[in-house]
Order: sequence, then structure tokens, then C-alpha cells
Amino acid sequence: MIVKDLFVVLLGLGGGLVAGCGFVAFLTVLGIVPRLVQLSKTARFIQSYEWSVVLGALAGTWGSLRNPAGQFSPLLAVPAGLFCGVFVGMLAAALTEVINVIPIFAKRIGIDGQLASALMAIALGKIIGSLFQWLYFINL
Repeated sequence: MIVKDLFVVLLGLGGGLVAGCGFVAFLTVLGIVPRLVQLSKTARFIQSYEWSVVLGALAGTWGSLRNPAGQFSPLLAVPAGLFCGVFVGMLAAALTEVINVIPIFAKRIGIDGQLASALMAIALGKIIGSLFQWLYFINL
């Protein structure tokens, strides 16, 4: 019984280590933290950004193990959802910036001059779609 429990612990730790290394490698390749520091001109807060990533990963891990969805009041759930949305949005923006999807797509379909309008349409579509899903499919 003890050998089986130790094997499960080692397997869980090994899987977590691999997933964590993949997450850090993904963030490093995308360069999210350095790019965020560069755009916001807040180099003095670099350690705060790094700790935010670490604490966010730990909170996400805890949340995936505990399923805390029904345990939070709306006063805590709304900011948590906002932070998760900001992270996913920044991750998507960093990924598209790294592979230059939007400028190449705009050039191919011939809307070079209206790139700002296209980006606003994408952002507003995402916001409206998220609000529709939240208001229509989630029972409040």
C-alpha cells in the first residue's frame, strides 16, 4: 500500500513538474513578461510581474484540484474572472504578435489601412460573444 501511494505521489509530482516546465517555456518563448514591461514602461516592477505569474500558476493549480467554483461570493468571483480573462487575452495577443498573424492576414485580404478598425472589431466581437455566453447560458 505504501509503495503504491509513493508511486502515485511521484507520478503526480513528475507530471506537475513537466506541465510547469512547459508553461514556463511557453511564457518564455512568447516573451509576455518582458513585452508587458516594455509596453507599460514599468521595469521597476519586474519582480512583481514574475511573482504574479508564479502565484497565478499556484492559484490555478489549487483551483483545478479543489473545484472552487461554487465556494466564492460574486465579490471574489468577478475579479478572479477578470484576471483570468486578462491573462488569456494577453496570452492570445502575445501569441499573435509572435507569429504576426494579424498583419499578414490584413495584408492578404487587402485591409492594410483599416487594421485598427479590424482589431477593434475583433475585440468588440470577443466582448459581445463573452457577454452573450455569460448572460444567456449561465444561470445567474
